Amino acid sequence: MRSSTPEDLSGRCERCYLPTALCLCAEVPVIPTRTELLIIRHNKESQKSTNTARIAALALPRCSIVSYGAPGAPFDASVLDTPDTWLLFPDAPEADGPPPKRLVIIDGSWAQARRMVQRVPALRRLPGLRLPPPAPDTRRLRKPPHPDGMSTLEAMAGALARLEGEALAKPLLTLHELMIERVLASRGRLGWENYL
Repeated sequence: MRSSTPEDLSGRCERCYLPTALCLCAEVPVIPTRTELLIIRHNKESQKSTNTARIAALALPRCSIVSYGAPGAPFDASVLDTPDTWLLFPDAPEADGPPPKRLVIIDGSWAQARRMVQRVPALRRLPGLRLPPPAPDTRRLRKPPHPDGMSTLEAMAGALARLEGEALAKPLLTLHELMIERVLASRGRLGWENYL
């Protein structure tokens, strides 16, 4: 079972990376937010068809993605210098006060995310936003090694629900479910005929 996307994107959408017959781009809502969102994505995630950060960035106009860990390209921590920036991470010290203007989200496997936070001191200095663990019966594309683990898209929906209200998060969670269905269909676990 492949979880990565060929570099040439043969037969796949160039935006969502799903097979063209299962492309979900037409279903992606546009969700304006007050909060600016900065995703720091581990470079090993960038080509995976299961990467939910890519889908989140399609839906959220105030969201950008920067890469971490590309060979020969040191991470530029100056992207973290914006005032009133918080970090969405389970171990971050909980912030208090008014909501942040910008939220940093770490995108990678649990091990990759922990290493990224350990290796970038500027991340450890940011005030944190923590989320409650997801329900145990939540559908997953990848099994998290930690009970608090969730996809980047789920975590962003949870953070935006807390910062800007549940109504804003709902379309993101619906998009997450749709992505799961389409990825499972591409793996032959759901019938393609539903999407043709």
